[in-house]
Amino acid sequence: MISALNRLVDLVEEQLTGELDVCAVAVAFGTTEYHLRRMFSSLAGMPLSEYVRRRRMTAAAADVINGADLLSIAVRYGYGSTEAFARAFRAVHGAGPAEVRRAGGPLRTQTHLRFRLTVEGNIPMDTRIVNHDAFRLVGHAARVTLVHEGVNPQIQQHIAALAPEEHQRLKALNDIEPTGLLAVSDDLDPDRAEGSELTYLHGAAVSTDAPLPDDLDRIEVPAGRWAVFRTSGAHPDALQEAWAATATDWFPSNPWRLRPGPEIVAYLDRAPDLSTATCELWLPVEPA
Repeated sequence: MISALNRLVDLVEEQLTGELDVCAVAVAFGTTEYHLRRMFSSLAGMPLSEYVRRRRMTAAAADVINGADLLSIAVRYGYGSTEAFARAFRAVHGAGPAEVRRAGGPLRTQTHLRFRLTVEGNIPMDTRIVNHDAFRLVGHAARVTLVHEGVNPQIQQHIAALAPEEHQRLKALNDIEPTGLLAVSDDLDPDRAEGSELTYLHGAAVSTDAPLPDDLDRIEVPAGRWAVFRTSGAHPDALQEAWAATATDWFPSNPWRLRPGPEIVAYLDRAPDLSTATCELWLPVEPA
């Protein structure tokens, strides 16, 4: 995986003014584009798309300072107009091309990444692999924006709007693993970009033949394997640390890779104010 990630960043350099074929890199290293993008964003701390934009604007800054025609620069780096290029340039550098050309800056350079991962196993991971039949996730769904750290206020508002008895109704529907009330993230952006949209569902897992009320949203989940990570401690910190550790410790050490599908958090035990919790993080996987 580290070799694939380093080949990917090399390809970014080779294709700063062209199209990046992430799928070809994934195939060459026997993995999938989905898994490669997920591992990149987890380990680099930014989506691949954001890294490409920063590197292109770093290279474009030299052309701007050297006085090249702005339209020519824009077209060279894949933008259809000087306005679109200027917006991307300002988003990276904090100043427009004209300002940078006059003053020589400010410039925020994105250096060329290199992945040198040492897996030390310093975070114990309580994990099991589950081979699961097809099932359904049912509950109340909403479109929300992705937040990497801390509490997601949109999800918090979504759950708070539900009547107390609704939580018990959902929990009573559960007849299959994962057990209890679930926090489900589906239709996630492959790059996991901060602020991108996803579907969040607060609900429960049920078997495919279970009778369901008509007023609930549902997600059909096909049969497949899942890596299940048990976490306990301050919430959501312990859960977010466990997800980060899957990328830095678990996936590089085990013959599994992520596959498309919902990510599920099952709450096994929790404080009344949700300040602490014991959870299971369910991630869809397949043999690497």
